[in-house]
Amino acid sequence: MAMNYCSLSYSLQLILLLSCCVSAAVPRLGPVSRGILRKPEPAAAASESLSKDLKTFFYYQTLDHFNYRPESYKTFRQRYVMNFRHWGGAKSSSPILAYFGAEAPLDGDLSYIGFLNDNAARFNALLIYIEHRYYGKSMPFGSPKEAMRNASTLGYLNSAQAIADYAAVLMHVKKKLSAHNSPVIVIGGSYGGMLASWFRLKYPHVALGALASSAPILYFDGIAPQIGYYSIVTKDFKEASESCYRTIRKSWSEIDRIASKPNGLSILSKRFNTCDRLKSSFELKDYLDSLYADAAQYNQPPTYPVSVVCKGIDRASKGTGTLGRIFNGLVAIAGKRSCYDTNEYNYPSEASLGWRWQKCSEIVLPIGHATNDTMFQPEPFNLNSFIKVCNSLYKVSPRPHWITTYYGGRDIKLILHGFASNIIFSNGLRDPYSSGGVLENISDTVVAVYTRHGSHCLDILAAKKSDPHWLVMQRKTEVEIIKGWMDEYYTDLANRQ
Repeated sequence: MAMNYCSLSYSLQLILLLSCCVSAAVPRLGPVSRGILRKPEPAAAASESLSKDLKTFFYYQTLDHFNYRPESYKTFRQRYVMNFRHWGGAKSSSPILAYFGAEAPLDGDLSYIGFLNDNAARFNALLIYIEHRYYGKSMPFGSPKEAMRNASTLGYLNSAQAIADYAAVLMHVKKKLSAHNSPVIVIGGSYGGMLASWFRLKYPHVALGALASSAPILYFDGIAPQIGYYSIVTKDFKEASESCYRTIRKSWSEIDRIASKPNGLSILSKRFNTCDRLKSSFELKDYLDSLYADAAQYNQPPTYPVSVVCKGIDRASKGTGTLGRIFNGLVAIAGKRSCYDTNEYNYPSEASLGWRWQKCSEIVLPIGHATNDTMFQPEPFNLNSFIKVCNSLYKVSPRPHWITTYYGGRDIKLILHGFASNIIFSNGLRDPYSSGGVLENISDTVVAVYTRHGSHCLDILAAKKSDPHWLVMQRKTEVEIIKGWMDEYYTDLANRQ
């Protein structure tokens, strides 16, 4: 079945098919929310100030790094952006901080990922942000329509090709700037954090170290429990408010009860003021599921979205029923709207189409509501159903064991202790994806840095004056570790010379 990017309605049907037929939709990765909690565009003044220091370049990237067929040598323009403002220069071997773009255009990262810019002056560092192939302006085959056409064109979209791209760009930049002795620290968040950690393992001659923020590298192949993600979502809500947790837990059966009535879907559509009449109770439940997961994953200070939802639910007027309270929670987090679009999390974009291919090929995250231990209805991840749907979309079967085959993951402490070094796995324990993260030190130089109250990728977002002390200290710890790597490197470099 050919994928045509231009067919919006067809793409939406496929996304809904992937959502409704494969248990719950797997929550999106990414340093910032793309749903109800998505961040507003940065203020014009701040954006202009930042853009003054950013210079955009394009590298003619090889389409296929791992074959020698004639078609493998095709190239595409890969975008990368550099900031030279604080760089000490090649003669002083000043370092390079490299951010790995992930499953979205690079533009948003330039605005919201602040760790590099916040520490550039301290390290006299050159900053480089590299866009992931098939996203933003880094499109093979000339356009999104051609790149997303079918499995034959999408087949070059995978993590191994992506980190090979990053190696090629970094080697090109170092050569161009004669910065052969400048150490490189790679940084990424979420899927980009996975890439950063895997890059350090596969390309230690290119990167001195890696900061992998909120990287669920253990959520593959049954290493982390299926239920891990939604167990933490549940824990976050329960800690915020026991009554809120109970209301949400009770609401699913109430939605099903009303939906079973002859005019039940009309009643629910009116009760939740949906933009379109509901076609099934799943449509509403999937929307609320996504909203609660979004609130927990990006439960950032100072607003703490989980608390916002729960206050809306708990502060409903006396006598308000279960679903009335749930609607109050929706209004509290989404704001008052003329109507609420239950497909808000499902609309296709260039990024979502590329990411769906990655999920259907190698990034198989088996996340589900496996038992009654969460505030959600039981709905386990069904691999056979997942394979069937992906086959219907692309005529290609997922490879659920490939990530652990290619990068490892099982017995990670035993294996990595022997050869890996200079990786920080950072997490916030309120982040549901921390259930698939590395939460204990593997060695003296492969370390876990986490905070009890942190959320997804919070440590690599731009620092604010309002940041709590625990977040300030987490970032300080990470910077001190990176400084230690650099100090050791410069000592070795001096001894060699």
